[in-house]
Amino acid sequence: MQAASEPGPRFRRVLLKISGEALLGERKAGIDFEVVRSIAKQIQSVHELGIGVGVVIGGGNIFRGEAASRRGFDRATGDYMGMLATVINALALQEALEDVGVPARTMTAIQMPQVAEQWIRRRAVRHLEKGRVILLAAGTGNPYFTTDTTAALRALEIEADVMLKATKVDGIYESDPMTDPSAKKIERLDYLEALNHPKIQVMDSTALTLCMDNNLPIIVFDLLQAGNIQRVVQGDEIGTLVAAREPAKA
Repeated sequence: MQAASEPGPRFRRVLLKISGEALLGERKAGIDFEVVRSIAKQIQSVHELGIGVGVVIGGGNIFRGEAASRRGFDRATGDYMGMLATVINALALQEALEDVGVPARTMTAIQMPQVAEQWIRRRAVRHLEKGRVILLAAGTGNPYFTTDTTAALRALEIEADVMLKATKVDGIYESDPMTDPSAKKIERLDYLEALNHPKIQVMDSTALTLCMDNNLPIIVFDLLQAGNIQRVVQGDEIGTLVAAREPAKA
């Protein structure tokens, strides 16, 4: 008797959002290259399944414009500096991906042809069709927009099936599990519940509204657990799903 085949991946194309802080490891600032390599290996396992992967990385491990503006720094200038930080992170991950045999291209919303390709939607989709991972840096190219909003926008532009928000915790909790050991994990949230909950911050409201208006599901999960990206794309119910509420059964 022939053995049953393994179930196929749940998604054909994903947008992975990684915070800059995820690259810190045990460092206080900068990039832990061992962490970058471990993320690259997780992406490699997904790439080998034939899944198209786009990645948006924040720059908070190097510079955060919003934080600088609270200290009197010009917000627009600070945000541009933060965009450049995301390019540094993207290039680091691109190098790590290519080291494990995964073709990757960094595309930026700010022109810097000596460093990376300019973001052009049709070219990005073509890279995905050719089996390349695309690293989407420099935000939207405009100040005042977060990398969460960039991730939602780019996910829609490349027609991703889902936005995967990789964090340091295994989902969304009713309160901060780092400070409240009794905090309860939430398995599923409706978009409006995520927007209106007084204690939950899934992502900024602009990004969340963009996902809601276009029915783009979001899965929040723990990036630091090895193999979790593959588990998510194969349909394992880990993390927290933010999506439209399912209609009540008759």
